[in-house]
Amino acid sequence: MFEVAIITASDKGSKGEREDISGQTIREILMAAGYKIHSQIILPDEKELLADKMRELIKQDVALILTTGGTGFSQRDVTPEATLAVIERQVPGIPEAMRYLSLQITKRAMLSRAVAGICQNTLLVNLPGSPKAVKECLSFVLPELEHGLKILRGEASECART
Repeated sequence: MFEVAIITASDKGSKGEREDISGQTIREILMAAGYKIHSQIILPDEKELLADKMRELIKQDVALILTTGGTGFSQRDVTPEATLAVIERQVPGIPEAMRYLSLQITKRAMLSRAVAGICQNTLLVNLPGSPKAVKECLSFVLPELEHGLKILRGEASECART
């Protein structure tokens, strides 16, 4: 199965002032689905730190980088900007699908600035910061991400449904 890195963007979490429940939720969902956890890290909401870590993980050929946190309206929420600084191609359908699902639950989902994209052979996806939203969104998109990763990594060549 694919190697995944989890990045939590949280000033308080990086200082040990808040437990990283969202990152742990991602880890549990991925492990149950058979993914291999390459690494899990908490970083402060700093665009360059986040982007540098993403680039480092891409160089290590991690297949999937999932972020949690930093996608809202706060001045410190810079995860989408860090992701956009790294990716070569956007994959707008993934965050659109997550927002679509989340809008069925809360109208505040329209405030998400999450993005997704590809850099080399790595898919990067911004997930929400709340553990509940992480579980809902990741559970919704994960089955399709596997197929996308197979295409990206040359393990499958067809997207047509049979």
